[in-house]
Amino acid sequence: MGPETPRYSVPPIAGHARSAALLTAGIVLLTACGGGGDDSAAKPTGGEGYPVTLKNCGHTVTVDAAPRRAVPVDQGSTEILLSLGLADRLAATATWTDPVMKGLEKANAGVPRISENRPSSEKVLDQEPDFVSASFESTLAKGGVAPREQFEKLGVPTYVSPADCTAKDNSKDGDGVRTGALTMDSVYGEVRDLAKVFGVPERGEKLVAELRARVRKATDGIDASGATLMYWFANAESPYLAGCCGAPGVITRELGAKNVFDDTHEEWPQINWETVADRNPDVLVIGDLTRKSETAESASRKIAFLESNPATKNMDAVRHKRYVLLSGQAMNPSIRTVEGVERVAAGLRTFGLTG
Repeated sequence: MGPETPRYSVPPIAGHARSAALLTAGIVLLTACGGGGDDSAAKPTGGEGYPVTLKNCGHTVTVDAAPRRAVPVDQGSTEILLSLGLADRLAATATWTDPVMKGLEKANAGVPRISENRPSSEKVLDQEPDFVSASFESTLAKGGVAPREQFEKLGVPTYVSPADCTAKDNSKDGDGVRTGALTMDSVYGEVRDLAKVFGVPERGEKLVAELRARVRKATDGIDASGATLMYWFANAESPYLAGCCGAPGVITRELGAKNVFDDTHEEWPQINWETVADRNPDVLVIGDLTRKSETAESASRKIAFLESNPATKNMDAVRHKRYVLLSGQAMNPSIRTVEGVERVAAGLRTFGLTG
């Protein structure tokens, strides 16, 4: 996505010198995993349940055996797989905006990171993957790592988060337009899909139950219907601010609050600061990113800008320092959107803006 994962021009996967060899290797690997050899090593929960076939963002995905060399190429996808206890099934990861989610540090440390931003198709293929997953359609499209069809021609199944394609139009430039409001059900569906692909469906159900319980706990008794919010992901000159219906919309609706830019269905429209000042939100929800692809990535840089810029320094939220800091992952559809609900709820309580 624009604020989340900048687009890079990379060579098409079809032109890779090792394509033919990888196609053969992929077929051999999938065959080996599907029968014969060490079946228990190939499938963590045994040999039942394969092949797995899913409908995913306009594609039919068939996995003949539990992946052993998966490459998730977005942080959100990686953190789901790590949360499912699948670190030993990951050959590599890529595209990170934040430190790994708390509790996953040890598991993540053992997985090679081939790129902080979107990797080239060559880097992904060098891992000899048997499954590639992503959080955004643009990651596995022309201008991203490579189109899904190119991986599929090599016998490598691919998967994209349904949160980025359900009730969403990604056909134009930018980060897409929501035709309907995102719900956490799309994220929970992704957890269940990936757990099924890897042969650990019970872990998926457990993780979904834990996430649901956290949302219930964070929102218990809260009424923020009188509070207005604005979400700033990145960029100081022309800021990416949240529209109505993506992950920030999930957070806002769960708390009963109002996003001051809920009149746009763009995922992350770029809006000038004079308009922001006119909307004058009660609370500024600020992305605290560690990447370096946009201006004002970290929360400290964002706050310094807000408190010095003539158009923003006199806003109520700035004068009263009503800031809530979120990871980039919490501001995009992911399991960490639950973290966003928790932190924004805590901030609203601290600021005395809840019923």
